[in-house]
Amino acid sequence: MPVWQRVYEEINDPDFVLICVAEDTGGEAVAGPIFDAAAATYVQVVDPDHRVSSAFNFINVPSAAWIDENGHIVRIDEGTYAQIHQFGEGDAAISFGTDVYTPALKDWVAKGAASRHIQNEAQIAANARSTTTDHLRAEAAFRLGNLFRQHGEAEKAEHYWRIARELHPESVNYFRQDLTLTEEGSAGARFMAFRDTFVTEGRDYYRPMNLD
Repeated sequence: MPVWQRVYEEINDPDFVLICVAEDTGGEAVAGPIFDAAAATYVQVVDPDHRVSSAFNFINVPSAAWIDENGHIVRIDEGTYAQIHQFGEGDAAISFGTDVYTPALKDWVAKGAASRHIQNEAQIAANARSTTTDHLRAEAAFRLGNLFRQHGEAEKAEHYWRIARELHPESVNYFRQDLTLTEEGSAGARFMAFRDTFVTEGRDYYRPMNLD
């Protein structure tokens, strides 16, 4: 969040609106302190039911859509980090993110429709994931699980979250949201093993953004 605050201040354009959505069933209690620590001045939304991901069919975070002044999506991507992040040293070092997304975003804000980084309709259609009946059923199950969790029915909540994951197994968001309630959290051994399956199966954890 602090990185996006810096980017927002650097762009400093009244016509640019940055909306950051925290998808967490913990709601304001969990997401609020993160936004507060970043001293964020852009628009902040807390989305306990992952409604934004459902609307755009995002399966992972961070993901983003560029929407122009006419309300049209002009770019849609996953893996939209503001910069490369590095943690640890030696064999324990971890690096993730990208240093090409922020310059592309700034180019679009400055040039609008003339930016070479916007996507045409065919590219957007190809990059936007399609929604299946099972995905819709998974969404309903996930929200029902959240409702039970809010009322203290942990067993029922887990039952419907499990159904959601079975119906939409490629959703990293569902999987990691479940992990937030475990002792190891959303970035522990189970998550690392899950992410490693993408490599072993030849799948992209994030889709290539095709930015230079």
